[in-house]
Amino acid sequence: MNIEIKGIGKSFGKKTVLENVSFSCKSGECIGILGENGSGKSTLFGVLTGLHSGTGSFVCDGVDLIKDSKTRSKLVGFVPQSPPLLNELNGLDNLRLWYGSKELKDELKDGVLNMLGIGDFVKTTVSKMSGGMKKRLSIGCSVAHKPKILFLDEPTAALDLICKENIAGYLRSFAEGGGVAVIATHDAAELSLCDKLYILKGGRLTEYTGSRETAEIIKFLV
Repeated sequence: MNIEIKGIGKSFGKKTVLENVSFSCKSGECIGILGENGSGKSTLFGVLTGLHSGTGSFVCDGVDLIKDSKTRSKLVGFVPQSPPLLNELNGLDNLRLWYGSKELKDELKDGVLNMLGIGDFVKTTVSKMSGGMKKRLSIGCSVAHKPKILFLDEPTAALDLICKENIAGYLRSFAEGGGVAVIATHDAAELSLCDKLYILKGGRLTEYTGSRETAEIIKFLV
């Protein structure tokens, strides 16, 4: 699986948020998108996942997923910053909206939901869950259709070390299985997961090939 993202642009009124954003990736890779708050990372993910309109192309093995929404819905999963969960339901009932009963049972036993540790809190009402529980449940819902490409918007922000490692373990497994993970992050620990890093600044994306030391990266961000 080869992915070419070219010329992504997005403006809100007279304000240009994304300008000719381009990058490429392939099966088994994890890509990190770095940038200050408000730099446009969430907007970029919104364009690539169909939440926002925009210009440019998102080509996977010859198919432009911006134009072909049906194929995009099969191939792409998205985990936004704010978990898209129903707060009045428990974890199990949220999962039932995405999984068939047998599939759900299997995934909780020894599949992705087990890997994320969701079985430990599956009967907890979402409104009573911690941030880490909500994030893991959100990932579990987002990958129910077994996407090959996964966009995650700050997946471990403000989570404890155990939750961070649960999510990191899943992402490693996802990439090892041939998937492509694209992470918008501020978390230094997530950088070790990434094969390539890009910095989004002033609406433009540039590949970062320098030291992975936080202090060095900050020099390019500001």
